[in-house]
Amino acid sequence: MDKVFKALADQTRRYLLDMLHEHNGQTLGELCRRLEMTRQSATQHLAVLEAANLVSTVRRGREKLHYLNPVPLNEIQERWIDKFERPRLRALSRVKQQAEKAEEAMADKPAFVYVIYIESTPEKVWHALTDADLTAEYWGHSNVSDWQVGSPWEHRRTDGSGTADVVGTVVENSPPTRLVTTWAAPDADAAAEPSRVTFDIQPHGDIVRLTVTHENLADEAERTAAAGGWAAVLSNLKSLIETGSPLPQQPWLIPQ
Repeated sequence: MDKVFKALADQTRRYLLDMLHEHNGQTLGELCRRLEMTRQSATQHLAVLEAANLVSTVRRGREKLHYLNPVPLNEIQERWIDKFERPRLRALSRVKQQAEKAEEAMADKPAFVYVIYIESTPEKVWHALTDADLTAEYWGHSNVSDWQVGSPWEHRRTDGSGTADVVGTVVENSPPTRLVTTWAAPDADAAAEPSRVTFDIQPHGDIVRLTVTHENLADEAERTAAAGGWAAVLSNLKSLIETGSPLPQQPWLIPQ
């Protein structure tokens, strides 16, 4: 418990926990983008949080993902807070535990990560991801939204019908480096947790590293479908940005 209080005594470490609570499973690079410090300093803070069991990590390929572990915080609540106002705070604790279980269930579901390098700028890649006309060229659907946090977005067919095959909400919008949206079928159960797609755009000299993370997929079959779909769409995106034209064949129609 001493390690927990030491970890919580620092403002930066509390902010790291807030960021993980907002979006669990982030890489060091993702966390550093919102901190005014070097990667080395951020790593030291994360090490203190890991030692206190407030943060756990999981390797996914070359990336190391950081997850919030709320157990020590709940122990503090039960030991020093709950016994003073037991009835009211116990009810709040149950609500909190249910929310944490839902978040853990989301983290346990399959996820897909795809990285592609594009000869471009972050601004041009951002524009290609959010412009309805450009998405229609390389995706076969128009992504339509005002892209403000909390706004809806639609993945509309380009046949003039106006039919949306995917709908969702803009969760985070930080142009030109990060866009997070939820994904669901238009007729999906409103009580079901939608999947979530994160676009991370990082400049590297004259090229851009685009990382797409699709989380909370229903099962391995949906993950397999997402893997094939994202590979095709992002290859078409790369071709359009670098050459001015999409691939000569729609890659998602080529037999696997």
